[in-house]
Amino acid sequence: MHRSPVSRFLIRWFVSSLGLWIAAGLFADHISYSSSSHAFAILVAGLILALVNTVIKPIVVILSLPAILFSLGLFMIVINGLMVLLVSWLYSGLEVANFVAAMLAGMVIGLVNYLVTTILEER
Repeated sequence: MHRSPVSRFLIRWFVSSLGLWIAAGLFADHISYSSSSHAFAILVAGLILALVNTVIKPIVVILSLPAILFSLGLFMIVINGLMVLLVSWLYSGLEVANFVAAMLAGMVIGLVNYLVTTILEER
């Protein structure tokens, strides 16, 4: 089934927001939202992460292709962590304590992305 670019981006935004929400729940000591409205902060952080993953991440992946191939794809965990840290730096409402927490959040977001994509493709 083919989806329009807008619907694909909206799904990416939803998945990013859901993944950040789950990661913040799992790693509450290391990932938090400084906004009074957590739902708003999660949606804004998810939007920024979706934009970063759409625009910046492909460039980073191409530039680090040798490291990705050499590590058999495990370097993608580092790249996902860097994207979460970048969002934390761009949006003050998301606070990530350190790089390890960002990598763990990136792994959670990747898992949520996999699950949601699998569910949507079965329909």
